[in-house]
Amino acid sequence: MDLVSGIVVYVILWWWILFMVLPVGVNREEDVQLGNDAGAPQKPNLVPKLVATTVIAAVVWIGVDQFIRADIISFREMVKDWM
Repeated sequence: MDLVSGIVVYVILWWWILFMVLPVGVNREEDVQLGNDAGAPQKPNLVPKLVATTVIAAVVWIGVDQFIRADIISFREMVKDWM
């Protein structure tokens, strides 16, 4: 995987994992005041979630990179067969 492809894959993985990590440990506000959303979290803890997302995305990206380099599934051959 070249540099640009690697960055694109990492960014996609990072956002995908962020949306999976965001709801973890969320507690809703019990006493909702007028004008506030009832589903808004009390403490979103974004910094630990961003750090966890970055680490998890790096580990998953390494796995994806190794899978692509192992050439288990040849994506180029699949595309060539479709054309």
